[in-house]
This record gives sequence, C-alpha cells and structure tokens, in this order.
Amino acid sequence: MPLPGIAVVIFSDAAPLAPAAASLQTARRMMHRLSAATACALLLAACGETLPRADLVFIQSAEPETLDPALATDQVSMRVSAALFEGLCRVNEHGRPEPGMALRWEISEDRKTYTFHLRPGAAWSDGTPVTAQDFLRSWRRALTPDTGADYASLLHIIRGARAFTEQGASWDQVGLHAPDERTLVVELENPVPYFIDLCSFATFAPVPLRVIEEKGTAWIKPGCIVTNGPYLLEDWRLDDRIRLRKNPAYWDAENVRMTTVEVRPSQDAGTALACFHTGECDLLMDKGMVPPTLTQKLKQQPWFHTGPFLGTWFIRINNTRPPFDDPRVRQAFALAVDKKRIVEKITRLGESTARGIVPPGTGRDYQPPPGLDHDPARARQLLAEAGYPGGKGFPRVEYLYIPLAVERNIAVELQAMWQDALGVTVNLAKQEQKVWLKSMRELDYHLCRSSWVGDYNDPSTFLDLFQSGNGQNRTGFASPEYDRLIRAAAAEPDPDARNRVFQQAEQHLITDRAALIPVYYYVGVQFYDASRLSGVRANLIDDHPFRCMAWRLPP
Repeated sequence: MPLPGIAVVIFSDAAPLAPAAASLQTARRMMHRLSAATACALLLAACGETLPRADLVFIQSAEPETLDPALATDQVSMRVSAALFEGLCRVNEHGRPEPGMALRWEISEDRKTYTFHLRPGAAWSDGTPVTAQDFLRSWRRALTPDTGADYASLLHIIRGARAFTEQGASWDQVGLHAPDERTLVVELENPVPYFIDLCSFATFAPVPLRVIEEKGTAWIKPGCIVTNGPYLLEDWRLDDRIRLRKNPAYWDAENVRMTTVEVRPSQDAGTALACFHTGECDLLMDKGMVPPTLTQKLKQQPWFHTGPFLGTWFIRINNTRPPFDDPRVRQAFALAVDKKRIVEKITRLGESTARGIVPPGTGRDYQPPPGLDHDPARARQLLAEAGYPGGKGFPRVEYLYIPLAVERNIAVELQAMWQDALGVTVNLAKQEQKVWLKSMRELDYHLCRSSWVGDYNDPSTFLDLFQSGNGQNRTGFASPEYDRLIRAAAAEPDPDARNRVFQQAEQHLITDRAALIPVYYYVGVQFYDASRLSGVRANLIDDHPFRCMAWRLPP
C-alpha cells in the first residue's frame, strides 16, 4: 500500500475522534491495523518538509494521471485540472454552467453560431491577458491527432473540426474565428443543446501555448505551470499530495474562500475514513472511499451524503481479442452477470441495476432499451453455439480492476458468476489506476471494470464514446451502423425523435453487439460536515469546484 504521506502520519491510538465518528471501536480498530504504517510514516516525516495544514484537505481515490486539461480523461485528474484552468464557462456548485472567461455571449437564430465576449479581467497567472487566440490555439492543439487528446471528439461539433482531425483538412475550414482579442466566434455543424455545458468542460479550457512551447512536457510542473483558473499549483509530490494556492490574478479571486487546498491520493478506504474521523481530512467524494463492511453504518451518519447523478458502472470488453471478438461470447458473459446481486450484496448504497449505459431520465427524459438481463440458461446456450459447451476449451481470460475494496469484492463476485453460469475460469488482475487506464487505452485486456460520469446532461455524453475512432471508446467496438445512428441523432432537431434514434443505437451497442456490460447506475457519495462546510452539493455531473467551498465555522 502506498503511504500517502501526511494522510497517514496523523494516526495514533491517542488521536481524538470527531464527534461524528460512526463508532469509537470501529475507528480504533482501523488505527490499530495502521499502526505499523504510522510508525514508518512518522520516521519519514521527521526527515521531510512539514507544511502548515491547508484550509481544505481533500482525499480522492487515486493520483491524477495528468493536469493538462486537453489530456485529462479521468475524474481525479479533471478535479485538479478544473481548479487550475477555466474555459469560457465554469461549473457552479449545483453542477450547472455559468460565465467563466466569457462575460457574455450571443446565439444566432439557427442556434449554430455563438459569439463569446471575454471579460476584461481575464488573465493568466503571470499577468498576461487571456485572449480569443488562446482559445483558438488551445482547441487546435486538442484537435491535432499528435496531441493524443482522447476527448478531442467533443470538439467535432464545431464546423469542419472532424475533417481537420480525421482527414487532414485545412484549419481555415474550421468554424472558429477571433475578430479581435476579446471576441470568439464558434460555428457548429448542427444545433447542440448542451454546447454551453461543454464550454465548462476541461477539454475546452485554454492552455498557455507559449509556456508549452518553451518548457515541453515539463510545463505542468510547479514553478513552470501558468494557469488561468482560481488556483495555482504550489506543490506536487507524486503519491503524496498536490497543494493548490489561490490565484491572485483570477478574475473572481475575491470570492475564492479557500486560500490553500491539499489533494491527497489514497486507495485504502479504511485509511481515508480514519483520516476523516480524526479531522485531518475535510472532504471525501469517491464512492470507492466507502468500506464495504461499514456501508450500512455510514449511511446513518449526518455527514454521509448521497444523491443520484449521471454515472454508470460497467464492464468493458475488448471486442478485438479472442474469444471476445465473437458477439455470442460477449452476450453470454453479459447474461451470466446477476446485477441485482452486486448492488444488494456489495455496493449497498441504493444503486439501481443498469439496463443500458445511459441512466434513465438523462436529458429530455431518455429511457434506455431493455438490454440483456440475467439469464444463465441462455448464456450457456450462446457459449455453446460459439464453440465452448459448458466452458470446454475456453481459454484463460483476465479481468482487470483497480485497488479499492469494493472493486475487489465485485471482481470476486463476477469471477464466481462466470464460473458458475458458464464453467469458465476468469483470472483477476489488480492494477493501479494509471496502469489500468493505460491498459484500457492500449486494448491490453480481455475484461475490465469501468465507469463513466456524464460530462453534461444528454444521452450523447455516454453514447458518443463508442463511435469508431473515439479516443474514449477503449473497447475496439466499431460499427458503421452505430456511427450512422449517432450522426443521425446529432442532426435530429426534434427531442423525442432524437431519443428514439439514440435508443436504436444503444440497443445495437448493448444487446445486438454486447460491446460492454452495464451493471449499475451510480449514486454520488460525499463525506463532509454540512454544518461547517458549505459549497458542496450533490449534482447530476458530480462536479464540486473547490472555489465554491467555504467554512461556515472555523475548521
């Protein structure tokens, strides 16, 4: 287990528990189990630098993969990146977009052209103005294939952007213009009802190209990085902490209440929870931070908060690697999964089982098609048709998961389900988050746990992922019919007709081709004392900006 520095140092049998602790005995048992790690951490701390406690200490489940907003693909990276960089819009504590670098904008009558006016006080942390050209150059960088931005496809809604990325078309044909330093004109291929939501998303944030050109890959390191968001990067110690400091050049700095924020990674739920109990951590927000054995007790605590949001936990299948290149095998594995057993026996937070990848009610009340429900008999029949009756002759395959207790428990349960229903052996492989992301990106897996949180409230935020060539696809699934349906939905102006086209696409993805296995829809989880900490609210996109947070009472 990696030692997350300060997050571990505070543990001792004499450490006082906060009044909100689930039980004195439970917390003490956690601390006794951590005593050896504590002794080592204390020795290491004696030789290292001691910093004053940050105004806000937040623990999340992993180390960020990157802080570059164009390259960030996971939630833990985007949380920190969003504190450093701000786009035309920003997200408020309710998860809704509001003006950011743009003071205001106009929309054409056909809703395909947006004219943004940057606010006069928009500046980089080195004092230079944020200009419309910064956005043009940053979006071009994200769209350039050599950059490797997996989210570049979100920018394909801009006229000519897809042709620039995929066909090498001229940049002059892309619908982006800067009449002057404070005006940005964006022309879309079709009306996009969620475009303003996208303008607050990480990929759409500007980056300091002049710094990137000078520093190369070192540009995101402390001492090199130049930001335009509410915070500066003061310190980054891998697998230890990231320390943020309020950016005095930020246009809304007077309303940023937390002067310093410390983000610590911890993949051990017991460690994180004990840290919260002792008051050395103020906020936990990852579902993986809930120890499975304590779920029912934690749900009764006043500082334990949950709420629905646009998130789905699912199993990615490598559609290109035998034996999963056969859709009958993929369907068999999907039909063997008892989703109800997972949410009732393991996760136990009130999640509902998933019919599809898109949560019900997304956008204009979208409802997913039926999907593949638990049917072991049909699963065995399909596996036999694929040439593996009773699992005979089926090769050894592997399921990847990340090192969180709940993920381990789900992995063990899935392994048993596939063995019992299909007679096949699935090996389990645990990988750190960065390695797991790399394995998915390179299609170096058979089966792996995965999840997706909607970037905006529309079915396309889930279904666009699985288009051919989308950097977030990571399944090898490619279907001209699916691509055609997604394009048709994008061009459909009627909301109800658009939903029907999306349903056809999801039916093709989940049932006909079984490219992945949806298991359950998430609920959001936050640990914090609402009587003391404000600015944290459950919202559909599970986005909680640090700049919105403030202490009602002294920490």
